[in-house]
Amino acid sequence: MMADFHGVFPYLVSPVDAEGRVRADVMGRLCDDLIQAGVHGLTPLGSTGEFAYLGTAQREAVVRATIEAAQRRVPVVAGVASTSVADAVAQAKLYEKLGADGILAILEAYFPLKDAQIESYFRAIADAVEIPVVIYTNPQFQRSDLTLDVIARLAEHPRIRYIKDASTNTGRLLSIINRCGDALQVFSASAHIPAAVMLIGGVGWMAGPACIAPRQSVALYELCKAQRWDEALMLQRKLWRVNEAFAKFNLAACIKAGLALQGYDVGDPIPPQAALTAEERKAVEKVLAEIA
Repeated sequence: MMADFHGVFPYLVSPVDAEGRVRADVMGRLCDDLIQAGVHGLTPLGSTGEFAYLGTAQREAVVRATIEAAQRRVPVVAGVASTSVADAVAQAKLYEKLGADGILAILEAYFPLKDAQIESYFRAIADAVEIPVVIYTNPQFQRSDLTLDVIARLAEHPRIRYIKDASTNTGRLLSIINRCGDALQVFSASAHIPAAVMLIGGVGWMAGPACIAPRQSVALYELCKAQRWDEALMLQRKLWRVNEAFAKFNLAACIKAGLALQGYDVGDPIPPQAALTAEERKAVEKVLAEIA
């Protein structure tokens, strides 16, 4: 029976040292602390995980370290991203073999793709594994986005059971829910207001800010599940400051800076990205103090 994904899935950072080695010990400590904080799952190699800047061996090391740290306490949904179907399928098969509980399927594109080609990419990943697949759409960064028609057709696949949408368009999420019903469960991104997504039928959120505010994120989810909307909105307003900072700065740099302030030696963003300036780090520090 396939796992049921719901709740808070932090998009993990990828701790990499100056020589390009993945810091498995740091990843292990972070994962353990996040699980202790009550998160419902872990997602390595999402956007915050800098997948676009990692080599094949580094990606494998990140996924392996996450799975080993999780020890089956929570599901691990590993990010698969490529410009080619063959490479994406190879990644998905490898991560399933390593013990991943699900796949987060991301499409990278250099040349524009038509709907049929986009659909075939995600369908090939789902055909290659026996674990649930979360399709990830992020129009801000992807050259080729998924239309509602493509999403609806993909929802008919028995293993494509979830979507994480980072479009910033909450109306699009409601359209997906109306169109696909129970066939496709919706996860919010940090680009959306998680409480609002839960209100319209979402099942949780996959987002980088949950790395630096896990307990607060879990508390928000529990309030939403209990339909205690007044309390949920009060907490959401407070936590939105993290999302605002996340949107203002480089994705990985912001979360890595926040984790460094919390005592995790996650290192700097992978070049050519740059670490936050001293002034920007102070802004992140202020936000963390406000939500503590």
